[in-house]
Amino acid sequence: MKRRDFLKTGALAAAATPVAMPAIAQAMPEVRWRLTSSFPRSLDTIYGTAQQFAKFMADATDGKFQVQAFSAGEIVPGLQALDAVTSGTVECAHTPTYFYVGKEPALGLGTGIPFGLNARQQHSWWYFGGGEAVVNEALAKFGAYSIPCGNSGCQMGGFFRKEINTLDDLKGLKFRIGGMGGQVLAKLGVVPTQIAAGDVYPALERGTIDAAEFVGPYDDEKLGFVRVAKNYYYPGWWEGGAMLHLVIGQEAWNRLPKHYQAIVFHACEAANNWMLAKYDAVNPGGLRRLVAQGAQLKAFPIPVMEAALKAAEEYYAETSAKSELFKKGYDSMVAFRGENLLWWQVAELSYDSFMNRLRAR
Repeated sequence: MKRRDFLKTGALAAAATPVAMPAIAQAMPEVRWRLTSSFPRSLDTIYGTAQQFAKFMADATDGKFQVQAFSAGEIVPGLQALDAVTSGTVECAHTPTYFYVGKEPALGLGTGIPFGLNARQQHSWWYFGGGEAVVNEALAKFGAYSIPCGNSGCQMGGFFRKEINTLDDLKGLKFRIGGMGGQVLAKLGVVPTQIAAGDVYPALERGTIDAAEFVGPYDDEKLGFVRVAKNYYYPGWWEGGAMLHLVIGQEAWNRLPKHYQAIVFHACEAANNWMLAKYDAVNPGGLRRLVAQGAQLKAFPIPVMEAALKAAEEYYAETSAKSELFKKGYDSMVAFRGENLLWWQVAELSYDSFMNRLRAR
């Protein structure tokens, strides 16, 4: 066969052969997820983190993986986000796992516990200290799986109608507080209540509660607490760095191709960094504006914090006796915290302490 004839017949054969779809098209199936947030749309950082996650997913898949975010109350109330995932009402939720300590105490460790870890330490413990295994073992009971997707940083202690000078001032105090902080404060006479963000201001205004904590100055200003309570306490020792999660239905997760699972993971990490960076950028201005509106900054008295620490340790001992999984996670967190504080004391704390002196210059 002449070379010219070979090329001609070869080209015709190739043209007649069905062309397979591009590999990239086969590898990028269309996926549609619904996400319910535990937060109102008005809180553009904590709710906005869910929107950022959705944007990262669409950008990374050329629009093939679409996540539609819904604010608290649009599908289910904010405190029922995990239930919506378990039932299959939504594929995923953006929520703190400590909302669900009533289901399993170990879930409190996923977000953070009183006198626990700061934001960086929590992130480190999750990936390198055993946190991921413990919390996802707990979530497996509810057909769910989680990936860190946001952190608030250290929070404020909240707005109080009256001053907190001694332990007696806590007795009978009706306080909106999430997670295990409420259980610890109950030992000191506080009456804790867990209320979703959008319902806190009306409860404080009506006097249903005497005090409320949420996150920090930026969100607290948006929620309007300063209009009905002036005493603004710090630090929020029950949330040294509250980690939020993308809680995903296990079946929805298992249906994803491996490379889509990898994209979800990296989008969560990007959203995680975005949220903490955003709060660090907006909280200083929020604090200044709150003070200008009449907020009176006050530190919790040391005797109150010492008593709270003692109550927390008692609570953890009691909870460890009831939940083997909580004990496993708590013990690993305490060991990790001890090692980390040794390091932080040497470099981080000494640097931050010195640098804070520059504010006076």
